Amino acid sequence: MSTVKRISLIGSTGSIGQNTLDVVQRRPNDLKIVALASRSDHVKIIEQAEKFQPRLVVLFDESAAERARERLEGTGIKVLSGIEGILEAATLKEADIVVSSVVGAAGILPTFAAVEAGKVVALANKEALVAAGAVISNEAQRTGARLIPVDSEHSAVFQVLLGQDLKGIRKLILTASGGPFFGKGSSIPDDVTPEMALNHPRWNMGPKVTVDSATMMNKGLEVIEAHWLFGLEHGSIEVLIHPQSIVHSMVEFVDGSTLAQMGIADMRLPISFALAYPERMPLPFDSLDLAAEKKLEFFHPDEDLFPCLGLAYDALRRGSGVPAAMNAANEVAVEAFLGGVLPFKKIPYVIKAVMDQTTDVEETNLTQILNCDKWARETAAQIMSTMKEER
Repeated sequence: MSTVKRISLIGSTGSIGQNTLDVVQRRPNDLKIVALASRSDHVKIIEQAEKFQPRLVVLFDESAAERARERLEGTGIKVLSGIEGILEAATLKEADIVVSSVVGAAGILPTFAAVEAGKVVALANKEALVAAGAVISNEAQRTGARLIPVDSEHSAVFQVLLGQDLKGIRKLILTASGGPFFGKGSSIPDDVTPEMALNHPRWNMGPKVTVDSATMMNKGLEVIEAHWLFGLEHGSIEVLIHPQSIVHSMVEFVDGSTLAQMGIADMRLPISFALAYPERMPLPFDSLDLAAEKKLEFFHPDEDLFPCLGLAYDALRRGSGVPAAMNAANEVAVEAFLGGVLPFKKIPYVIKAVMDQTTDVEETNLTQILNCDKWARETAAQIMSTMKEER
């Protein structure tokens, strides 16, 4: 690479954040961390700061930030807290790339701020576009900000479309691993535990994303994200289950040709592509051995088995505040499931109940979207409380 790229990493202590730092440490002459931000894991972010020596460290939680200040005193590293600190990291002047990898709707504001500042945004937070896609897309057009997807599926589509005429697209085909319950029978057990849902067969991800994979809501969120990234309507975005997780996504063109991007199941590959774009960085990762794989399988998803996927398509069709409400309800329901409060099979019930009560909002108004998110969380909690009383 011709120049060093300076990176502000929002969500540094999560799975994507740690993989990003692994890529950075392998290319110290090409990549430099200038800011690290996380919610509350002061132990991990202090360790990262001591290793990568950023100019800025941010912890949303004030008490965690105070611990980091004490530990990093005298290093020259500035430590901030709260949403103001997160937004400063997202708009840091010297950052060439902002990696937005916070999980959930918490990523909306920093992603919007980075786009508002005209940054190149390596986007690993799909919920930002799910909830506020119209707002962020409009702002990117206004400022000239560039969104480079980090999710393996959207990175695959992005790579396939390089040099292509977008008018030639017939449809996108997003692949899904199927999660831990695909191929295990015609129904999901009633007694699914968090341990069962977190036992992903292919990918090593954080708990929320892994549960979303088990319900296939993760793929539903990706359908909505693809709509905003590539400008295709829901009828031109298809999902296929591909248990081997080798083909990360495909694009079918109007002449009948289908192009696919393939690679090993390692998030460092799409991360490194986003950081190096428009170049590619040589990295010592395993090569794809197709002969060893022997077969590549594809299946249509069963929406009776995975109703969350259908809910996401419905949210995209309805638009307005429904995708934001769906996303918020899903976050609340997944957290309740992981906490042992909500049965796994009730997650889609809570989401649908919230969606059914969602009223219209102006989807290009960020305040209205954030208010809808807040309302949906409160409504989801009320629905679950009523369910608990009925039991």
